[in-house]
Amino acid sequence: MDFSGLNWVTITVIGAALLAIVIAIAAMRNRVSKETEARSEAATRELYEEEDRAHQDESDSRF
Repeated sequence: MDFSGLNWVTITVIGAALLAIVIAIAAMRNRVSKETEARSEAATRELYEEEDRAHQDESDSRF
């Protein structure tokens, strides 16, 4: 009996399953809590507002 084909199928199935498990674990670990996301969004908004104010001050002082 030739088991080389069976070995290849076994390795392929196990490899695909292992890859799916690793991707699922990575996706679960990469989640961001709603609180952290809200804090990040607020900080980004604040930085953009500071930049806008600075650019407005520059453009106001030119005239």
